[in-house]
Amino acid sequence: MKLICIGRNYTDHIKELENEKPTDPVVFLKPDTSILLKKQPFFIPEFSNDVHHEVEVLVKINRVGKYIDKKFAHKYYSEIGLGIDFTARDLQGQLKAKGLPWEKAKAFDGSAVIGDWLSKTEFKDLNNLNFSLKKNDELVQQGNTSLMLWKIDEIIEYVSKYFTLKIGDVIFTGTPAGVGKVVANDKLNGYIENIALFSIKVK
Repeated sequence: MKLICIGRNYTDHIKELENEKPTDPVVFLKPDTSILLKKQPFFIPEFSNDVHHEVEVLVKINRVGKYIDKKFAHKYYSEIGLGIDFTARDLQGQLKAKGLPWEKAKAFDGSAVIGDWLSKTEFKDLNNLNFSLKKNDELVQQGNTSLMLWKIDEIIEYVSKYFTLKIGDVIFTGTPAGVGKVVANDKLNGYIENIALFSIKVK
């Protein structure tokens, strides 16, 4: 099982981090050890003083595929979900400044929250989904999949050129604006269309 993550997929988030708008999807991976176990808190790692939450719509792959055409991509997933790509922003900044890979800042143990899964048939249009994150009951991130630079099926087409998609693989489709620092005792709750999909405590 692998986690395939898409960066810089929402224009407002690109602007807030002062990044350059990409011409192709920005792709990075997280190992299965990055998955935060169910009902476990997220522990801020000792190597960072600036861990940020990034809420994202997730897609779970349900069949093996390679070089998947966009028009067939919908056949490769039946469930969507919501998660968090925790990012050690201070460490990421140091790595980016040196032109080095991001993995230490993005793929550390416990850095991937995967909430409950929902059948995609519950939603009329996956390209028009509202989703949000509350921190201590305050709305901090909200987005809509219509604002993605690359939609779900386009992402599947693109990443399957490089990686064989296998059953159980999860795609993180990118985060909207509003990312921010988490501190001990924060509580994070994620929603798609007001359906609660995860609740995480920070320690």
